[in-house]
Parts: sequence; structure tokens; C-alpha cells
Amino acid sequence: MTNKLKYYKIRYHYIVCLLLLSIAYQANAQFPKNKLNVIVFVADDLGGDGLGVGAFGGKMDNITPNIDSIAKKSLRFNNMHVNSAICVPSRGVFATGLYGFNSGQHGFFLTPDSIPTIVESFQKKGYKAGILGKVKHSSVKQTNKWDYEFDEKDLGYGKSPSKYYERAKLFIQQNKENDSPFYFMINSHDPHRPFQDPETLLPGSEWPSKMYKPEEVFVPGFLPDLPEVRKELSHYYNSVRRLDDTFGAVMKALKETGEENNTLVIFFSDNGIAMPFAKANNYLASTKTPFFIYLPGSIKPGENNDMLSTVDLFPTMMDMVNGEKPTRLDGTSFLPLILGKKQQRKDEVFTEINYLNGANGGRSYPMRGVLDKKYAYIFNPWSDQTKEYRNANEGITFKAMQSAAKTDEKIANRVKIFRYREIEELYDLQKDPYCLNNLVSSPSHVKTKLKYRKAMQQWMQEKGDPMLQIQKLVNEPEEMKKVMDTIYTTILKSGPSIKD
Repeated sequence: MTNKLKYYKIRYHYIVCLLLLSIAYQANAQFPKNKLNVIVFVADDLGGDGLGVGAFGGKMDNITPNIDSIAKKSLRFNNMHVNSAICVPSRGVFATGLYGFNSGQHGFFLTPDSIPTIVESFQKKGYKAGILGKVKHSSVKQTNKWDYEFDEKDLGYGKSPSKYYERAKLFIQQNKENDSPFYFMINSHDPHRPFQDPETLLPGSEWPSKMYKPEEVFVPGFLPDLPEVRKELSHYYNSVRRLDDTFGAVMKALKETGEENNTLVIFFSDNGIAMPFAKANNYLASTKTPFFIYLPGSIKPGENNDMLSTVDLFPTMMDMVNGEKPTRLDGTSFLPLILGKKQQRKDEVFTEINYLNGANGGRSYPMRGVLDKKYAYIFNPWSDQTKEYRNANEGITFKAMQSAAKTDEKIANRVKIFRYREIEELYDLQKDPYCLNNLVSSPSHVKTKLKYRKAMQQWMQEKGDPMLQIQKLVNEPEEMKKVMDTIYTTILKSGPSIKD
């Protein structure tokens, strides 16, 4: 080999090595891990498909222009679910990376002080932790201390975009001046009940930038199209618009401080719309949430269709900032998906309901669910055709359904299903996304039912869910009830209550 050829060969290998080092450097430098700020913006009871964000298939024209403008420049996850479709348990799963039966947040209860939280992990990393709105619902335990906090009364009942703007800008600017990274949880109180009607404005709150009329609204298929339902939905959409105003105000504050390119923004809702067959249940409308991650220049905009849930957020966010993860987490990081890589993951999501809250005498309606892109299987061990399911999200909509049920057999059947359920439910989500036709007794779906029942039991076994003992007795209702009563007095007991 000539000297000239040797020279070019060495030069070639040298260039290849530089390229490889450059690629490795870029992969490691995907995020400014030591200085990356984080904003987690959480909507309150925002509906999913058709009911919420335009960029995620919302049916209302231009209802969320501010959210849409950022979502379209973000990485959007089209199959993200919350694991417990009630505000406090949902936020508890996010905050601890644990299912409620492992964290003690079965309802409106505090988790033990020994369980690490995402706030503490960020603070341990040197972050200042701030929160706007829903402070008690998001603090998880009594020892959780925020460095900066303003709650509902300081934010116009959590419905004043201008106050969110002022409080957000102050915290971001303070940390910029102190050269400190921040973790900022911003909780809107919209579109939570009471929805914004066109006549009454709570003191300190602000009117939405646009209001809607009953004849303009989209009525989802799990609700009947009745005049009273349309009226209440129009009020809900007013609140959705103010949620969008609040998000726009926060993003304006972020941009004005010059920190937009150095701040990871995550958006999702704590659960579905506060209507029958959505919030506080295990249906698709209960758990599916709009979800996107925004970091200009670092995260490539686009869409992802993997099945994910909010129990995975804690480990993912720690990986993004190179933070320390607790030794025990039920979720797993999906950072590879954010980096545009493939990741071997389960294609199903598991969901839970234990108590509705601690303010109604600890009334329990234990439910478990497993769903993927094809089917949803739900287990309701409380159902005995005499016990009535009730929650605080029924409003004038359910009253209208009850009234219409007197002369409409179809609506009467929906009212009955809502109140009493079946021990097992099975829905074909591709044909029936509104979960109207329970297939659990269908002879042609026996294998499907058993497949998802088995998947649920395997998950319960793996995660240590005490409800596994009950699930195994699914065909023995009387014995199942005895075991359930024991578990709710020995294991899934009410803990210290979160006081509103």
C-alpha cells in the first residue's frame, strides 16, 4: 500500500470517528440537562376526542387556538391516558410514578411521607419548584414544599388568565435572574365545574374570549342530544375557551422572559369531561387525554401513536433532566420515543378507580380497566344490581337523561347502565369508541374477554394490586363481595384526607 493510500485511509477513519463522536454528542446533548426548565400545564376535566383540543380532533371550530398553535409545533401523543380518571388520584399517579394502590392515593387522600415525589426529585436536582392552582390536589403529601405557590383565591378562582400571566412571569423571571432552573406545575381550574354560564361570573375570574350557544355545540356519542345537555355543554365549551386563554397567557409570559427555547412544556388533562360516562370512570372518554411535549429546537414536531399513560411521566422527565429516579416506580420512561426512536413497550394501558373521594363517607366503587387500540375491558366488582353508582359530575345533563328516560327506552337503558353497571364490560373501541354496546356476554367475544381478563390479572400480579384476589373470583359474586369488604377494611383503607 502506498504512503498516499495509507494517508487517505487514515484520514477516512479519522473523519468517520469525528462523525460518530458528533452523532453521540448530539444524542447526549439533545436537551440542556443541567439548565432545562420544565413547565407542566394541566387542564382540569378537559375532554378528549371531539370534546377538547382542536389539534387532537376537537369538533368545535377554533376553540383552542393558543393550545393548537403550540401543539402543532410539538410532539403529540395520540394515545396517552391517565391511570385514574379523578383529579387527586390522577395527579397522585403523575407525582409518584405509582398506581394509587401502591401510593395510598385511593381517593382524596395523602400518600405516606416516605414515598418520593416528582417535586422532591426536581428540588434534589437543584430546581426551584413552583405551582399555580390546585395546590392541595397536586401536593400529594404534607411534607411536599413548594418554593413558589399561588392557589385558587389568588388566581380569580383559578379562572383569570391575566393573573396566571402575572404569577407565571414573575416566577420565570426570578429564576432567570438567579440562574436557577425551575420546575413549574401550572394547573388551570378550567374547564372544571361550575362551567361558565353566560350570566354569572365568579369574583376575580374573567370572561372567556369567546362564548358558545347550545346550537353550536358538539354532543359526544356517549351522551344523548337533548336541549338541556346542549345547554350544559355550551357552558363547558365556554370554560374550555378560557382554559385556552390561560394557556396562551402562560406561553406569552414564557416568551417575554426569553426562556421559551430552554423550557420543556408538557400539556395534558387530569381526566375526561365532568359528565356521565366520562370523569370518575374507566371508559375511553374517562382516561384518554390530549398530550404534547414542546421544546423548540430539541424535540422534533410530529405524532406518536404508542399506548402510553401518565404513570410513565415521572421516570421520563427524570431521564430528560438527568435526575435521580426513586428505586420503586410503576411507570417506565418513554424517552426513546421522544428522541424519535423505537421502543419495545406494552400496547395496553391499565386504569383504576378505588374511592371517588374522601368527602362522601369513603363511598367506594372499585373499578379496574385495561384497554388498547382495539378493546376496553372493565371490571366492576362493586356491581350487584342493587348498589347505585353516583358521583359529583352528573349535573343538569343526568337530570335531563332521567326525565327523558320516562318516554325513551334507549335513554332509560343508559340511565340504568350508569347507575348499576355489570361486573364486567367489554367494548370494541374501533367500532364503538363511545362504549355503548357491552360485548361481555357475546358468544363470539368469549376469547377476547378471557384474553383481556388474563392481561388484567397479570398486571395486578406484577404491580401488587390487592384487587387481584377479587378479580380471580369474578364468576363467584357472593364470595367476591366478602373478599372485597375485607380488602377495603384492611388494605385499601382511607388515609389522611386532603382538605379542600
